[in-house]
Amino acid sequence: MNRRNYLKFAAGALVLVAALSSGWYSAQTSSPSIPVYSYQIVRAYPHDPSAFTQGLIFLDGFLYESTGLNNRSTIRKVQLETGKVLQQKEVPGEYFAEGLVNWGADLLQLTWTSKIGFVYDRNTFAVKRRFSYVGEGWGLTKDSARIILSDGTATLRFLDPKTLQQTGSLNVTERGRPLKDLNELEYVQGEIWANIWQTDRIARISPFTGNVAAWIDLKGLLKPEEKSSADVLNGIAYDSATNRIFVTGKLWPKLFEIKLIAPK
Repeated sequence: MNRRNYLKFAAGALVLVAALSSGWYSAQTSSPSIPVYSYQIVRAYPHDPSAFTQGLIFLDGFLYESTGLNNRSTIRKVQLETGKVLQQKEVPGEYFAEGLVNWGADLLQLTWTSKIGFVYDRNTFAVKRRFSYVGEGWGLTKDSARIILSDGTATLRFLDPKTLQQTGSLNVTERGRPLKDLNELEYVQGEIWANIWQTDRIARISPFTGNVAAWIDLKGLLKPEEKSSADVLNGIAYDSATNRIFVTGKLWPKLFEIKLIAPK
């Protein structure tokens, strides 16, 4: 081995030793890849193309939707099959409505930067009370005991359903790195699903560790001619009784029932 090759070998060996001692090499080579699911469209339904969808849930055969933008925000009850708005209440114009979730006989709705949320009677949409929170409001969902809130960062917050005070938080990571821009949320079979703002992907998050367990790639749901006036993917609803998944987006003309396809 000549001097030049020896020096190259020695330098490479030092780098390898340093990598092994720091754990970097092990982490990079042994960390499993995160599975990416694709989808099959089961059925497409009409959706109000003027609805800037910020929150979406499926409840007792109907969709409940929170739509955003100042002076255009609403909470509404929608017939799935036709997209017809059956009931609607306008949110005061100074508020930009965001996420939506049900708890008992109530519906809870966030606003973006006002730090104010509304609690509605589910049947009448009458405002029962307001609540406050720190930071921005983006998405809402729930598990059996807690309300779960996203604020556009990589941290989810847990709220007590009665007091609506924060009781804890969860840092969300993708292979050890913070995953920000968590948007609209849904709780599906023990996982927190989150739209990632300005992408066509949904993250499937462990509510225990905060790790992204899988991705769902929803690229191509809208046809090119439909995308021209549409905004980003945002809106997940789950029908637990029949295991149906619904997705839509802001200003989308359609809402889709999808079936996941596991990676090969």
